[in-house]
Amino acid sequence: MIATLPPNQQLAAPGRWPLVGEKEPRRSDAPWTVSVEGLVTNPRRWTIEELRAMRQAERVVDIHCVTRWSKLGARFGGIELAALIEVCGPLPSARFVSFAARSERNHSTSLSLDDALGLGAFIALAYEAEPLDDAHGGPIRVVVPGRYFYKSVKWLERIEFLTEDRLGYWETEAGYHNGAEPWLEQRYIASNLDRRQLRQALAERDFSGRDFRSVDASGRDLRGLNARSSLLRDANFRRVDLAGARFDGANLSNAHLEGANLQDASFAGADVEGADFRGADLRGSGC
Repeated sequence: MIATLPPNQQLAAPGRWPLVGEKEPRRSDAPWTVSVEGLVTNPRRWTIEELRAMRQAERVVDIHCVTRWSKLGARFGGIELAALIEVCGPLPSARFVSFAARSERNHSTSLSLDDALGLGAFIALAYEAEPLDDAHGGPIRVVVPGRYFYKSVKWLERIEFLTEDRLGYWETEAGYHNGAEPWLEQRYIASNLDRRQLRQALAERDFSGRDFRSVDASGRDLRGLNARSSLLRDANFRRVDLAGARFDGANLSNAHLEGANLQDASFAGADVEGADFRGADLRGSGC
């Protein structure tokens, strides 16, 4: 059984499902509903009772938490995301899906629509044939097989279809990797930094003098980033808003900057050998 675990994961104690993060949803007197909105032909809103009345399916899923515990063979009951998609009909322009929670910190996460369907994303109402308890995301949560469990938000209340990706709470606030692939250990956007360091660097938009080699910051808003003298070889800044960023003296060799907003950015003394600037907006930038 140990051989089935992704790198650097450990099995939770038998019969245990550790609690991570908030333990109850945001308090509200409003009836609990789940809406599907955004780029769909038929926006809908369901009560929990209406969802329970729909045809239920069962999925057995291995849970892998980014905090390094795993729980194998968890049995969930609920509705395939594909079934809701069939009812609501995403428009051709819908490429991503965002899941938002009824939580105090307004947790959310996102997946490409292709990944959501390919991975078999699931809207869970039950665990081991019993209603989900509040602490583990009840009455309704998302379950995304094959990804770290922060992609499986608790207390689901909104599903939104989008043209562009919208990073979620953990991805923006704590620097968690948007890919979240356990077998590739995509825990953080910079694998050599811990969560506290990443949170501080992102909040302050200050990478100066830091080793952020191979950082994956794709799709983020990093306007005014201070990256002077930083090591950014092989970094992924695709489609990142880097207006006014300072890369003076940085090593950006082989970095990906395709489609990035680099207006008024500075690259004085930077090593940009092999960097890809295709489609980037370089107006006002200089060396």
